[in-house]
Amino acid sequence: MSSSAELATFTGWAATAPKAPLERLSYDPGPLGAEEVEVAVEYCGICHSDQSMIDNEWGNARYPFIPGHEVVGRIVRLGEQVRGLELGQRVGIGWYKGSCMHCGSCMEGSHQLCRSVKPTIVGSHGGFADRLRAHWAWAVPLPAGLDPALVGPLFCAGSTVFSPLLEFDIKPTDRVGVVGIGGLGHLALRFLNAWGCEVTAFTSSLNKQDEAKRLGAHKVVASTDSAAMKAIAGSLDFLLVTASADLDWIALLGTLRGKGRLHFVGIVPSAIPVHVFNLIPQQKSLSGSPVGSPSSMASMLEFCARHQILPQVEHFPMSQVNAAIDHLRSGKARYRVVLDASR
Repeated sequence: MSSSAELATFTGWAATAPKAPLERLSYDPGPLGAEEVEVAVEYCGICHSDQSMIDNEWGNARYPFIPGHEVVGRIVRLGEQVRGLELGQRVGIGWYKGSCMHCGSCMEGSHQLCRSVKPTIVGSHGGFADRLRAHWAWAVPLPAGLDPALVGPLFCAGSTVFSPLLEFDIKPTDRVGVVGIGGLGHLALRFLNAWGCEVTAFTSSLNKQDEAKRLGAHKVVASTDSAAMKAIAGSLDFLLVTASADLDWIALLGTLRGKGRLHFVGIVPSAIPVHVFNLIPQQKSLSGSPVGSPSSMASMLEFCARHQILPQVEHFPMSQVNAAIDHLRSGKARYRVVLDASR
């Protein structure tokens, strides 16, 4: 099935070399797969992972490629075996756009853990473009009441910090900490406050104290203040690390009570030097996770619609994508950047 809006080629903004400005690129997407949807891109967020891929920080970039994995748009074509979606429906696509749908992980609903999961921009073209294709299961419908111009970052940043709440059964009575107040952290504060938790924000600078409280933190602690860290030792049930910097992990582990968990969703640059004696006596855990499954994304979107939780974003025209990336590189983004494909 298809609309009348078929395109022979897709056009977007491609990375051609590390740290080089993005350039216009057109490519032939080939025939539409039986289980694929084709989406006309309306908005696409810019994530730090896009920057990392553009700069080949992880060593897995294959140039040229079109970045962009926080896509919101309308379905304009449907493969013959697509289920549950309709032409004209508005959907979002995040870090992954496909999985095998038959392995143990997929069958239990953990599609993001599929060993052949298909990233949206690793070895593929993403959403800084006019069109994007994805397996139908990974094109998650937007509920009514969410502004499509703001919702894009939920499909990566939002899903990444929401998924652990489900995975680890975080309770409304839990005391939870968030390390880092940025693109991931500002959403984590909002989610956890609405979840009912007592929320402590950790920041390297207390000049973000008022902002952290506005976003939902009940307390703010300077992670560099040893006295403040000692004062809250043994008090938290869960500590979510959204920062991408090397910190005093032993001190942060010390803030956890018995059976507490230090959980990473931010990509910190160095190995984490933790001795088992920092874990065993109080039965503490150290863990990490990627974005959530399509099902958890749908739950997140319903939660956001109910509580009117949306990212704090700045908009740039898609035609000014290089200026938008420079804005992100400068550290000035508050807190996410969204590209408008219509401009």
